[in-house]
Amino acid sequence: MKKTLFFTVCVLYVCLSKAQTSDEQFRMPLKEVLTDIEQQYGIKMQYGEDMVKDKWVTYAKWRYRPDAEATLANVLAPLDMAVNKTGDKRYKLKYFEYHRLTPEEGKARLDHLASLYSNAQQWELRRDSLKKCLWEALQLSPLPPAPGSKPIIVNKRTMNGYSIENIAFEILPGLYIAGSLYRPLKAKGKIPVVLCPDGHWAKHRYRADCQYRCATLARMGCMAISYDLFAWGESLLQFKTEDHRRALAMTVQALGTIRLLDYLLTLKEADSSRVAISGGSGGGSHTMLITALDNRIKLSIPVVMLSSYHSGGCPCESGMPVHLCGGGTANPEIAAMAAPRPQLVISDGKDWTDHVPQTEFPYLQKMYGYYGKADLVENVHLPEEGHDFGVNKRQPLYLFIAKHFKLDIKPLQDAAGKVDESKVTIEEEPALYVFGPKGENLPANAIKSFDELRKIFENKK
Repeated sequence: MKKTLFFTVCVLYVCLSKAQTSDEQFRMPLKEVLTDIEQQYGIKMQYGEDMVKDKWVTYAKWRYRPDAEATLANVLAPLDMAVNKTGDKRYKLKYFEYHRLTPEEGKARLDHLASLYSNAQQWELRRDSLKKCLWEALQLSPLPPAPGSKPIIVNKRTMNGYSIENIAFEILPGLYIAGSLYRPLKAKGKIPVVLCPDGHWAKHRYRADCQYRCATLARMGCMAISYDLFAWGESLLQFKTEDHRRALAMTVQALGTIRLLDYLLTLKEADSSRVAISGGSGGGSHTMLITALDNRIKLSIPVVMLSSYHSGGCPCESGMPVHLCGGGTANPEIAAMAAPRPQLVISDGKDWTDHVPQTEFPYLQKMYGYYGKADLVENVHLPEEGHDFGVNKRQPLYLFIAKHFKLDIKPLQDAAGKVDESKVTIEEEPALYVFGPKGENLPANAIKSFDELRKIFENKK
């Protein structure tokens, strides 16, 4: 009896000593809380030990709600964490993604934005306010002075119906952006210009799909240029891979495109009334942003990127506070800033563009409708495809550009109307280098670190 009493007292003492009160903010280890939630709600959590190590939840059980998802949201939000639902009663722990909502939240936000205007005049007031804010958010108001150097152009090659030359531009002192410029061999008069910013796919602008696209556009009669993301491709001669995931990447990429277009429109064959931009993934985010910023863009084709619930997870897409402009905006509203310029949205069923036909595209049609131009915005949705810039994305791009820029592409089309890409030569990566196989031709004034870039940018004025 005495032993039993002693044991009970000991257990009570241990329990009381471990019990949390308001004095300790009802504090519990995150792992213990997640285990308790699993047991109480009959769910299963997936996470790495490093994600829960040394993390605590204050007022832990006070955050519980009648259902598991509300409880997890309450518990994890103060830790900047959340969950993805991976199956029936199965969840995976993740860090908070500031750039991503649920599809339902994205639609609600888009509905709210649409309620802010009901005609072209109201929309244009907001559009102009957004545009001013976008420039300021990017720290490009005013634009920094352009270096006086000429583009570096090397290694011109002649192919079947087109030529390629490697080209680089100095966009700030010592800061270079490299690209590949494709031109038609038999151009007559003024020709369209098509900017092709790269996305976050392996092999950068050296990818076969990128070469197919730019070369085919050149064979159609356009001048097309693909170019590196910041700290990708030949930009890695100046910066480290991790520098791409810095907010300033978004600014540098925007400035680079503006400088590219400045140069291309000085060429005697360039038609300033026919300028297009089309990129996929991160290049799609860039496509929407540049079209919103620069009225010289006359046609826009964002590929596998338009979404009301995803703003782009890379800092080069959402690192600067552009999406906080106007009390909060979203990529569909930024895309709407193109109106009434022609725009083709290409989406698919296996990424964050899966809801475009039901959510984002009707919104854009409404915005273009303010100008009586709803027919100038189109959507090609590929529900069985995923996140790439494959041939089924490229074909509608060719047709849309040909239609609006009045290009005769019948000689390039087969009996089914598809544009023939078989005449394109896919080159090995080194053939597209501007600065040589080992970067030996990088100019002597080229900066070699992000700290140098930051200093130059801070003193840009």
